[in-house]
Amino acid sequence: MHPNEQLIHQFYSAFQKGDSLTMQQCYHPDIQFCDPAFGLLKDEQVNLMWKMLLERAKGNIEITYTDVKADENYGIAKWVAHYTFSQTNRKVVNHITAEFQFKDGLIYKHTDDFNIWKWSQQALGWKGQLLGWTGFFQKKIQEKALYSLKKYSER
Repeated sequence: MHPNEQLIHQFYSAFQKGDSLTMQQCYHPDIQFCDPAFGLLKDEQVNLMWKMLLERAKGNIEITYTDVKADENYGIAKWVAHYTFSQTNRKVVNHITAEFQFKDGLIYKHTDDFNIWKWSQQALGWKGQLLGWTGFFQKKIQEKALYSLKKYSER
């Protein structure tokens, strides 16, 4: 198994245990993360996001992952998160494809891709069903996610 493949396993194993510190140790100091909910995050924002999400889940998150592959420069994995969305108390099952780039033996770029409309239907109910496919609504989701991260970082 390639060391970068082991690194991805280490990251998701820590995620399963709710261990944001070990997740952080898998990342390069100049980490860039991107997903449909938060958009582009850099450096400490990325670590704060995982810490915030795990803290808000209060141990009620189930992470499974499969299809991990990696070489010297690039890696991929599929993962599924089962959790209750804290703002609406609605159950979510989110299927995600992750892509990674590596630098200095650490994850340098991490991109999570998922269907934001499907996510919004589960997390937000009828509003997500009706509006979750629109760019306007997706931008609002991102703005709200970034605002919650900003408030979390100010604590």
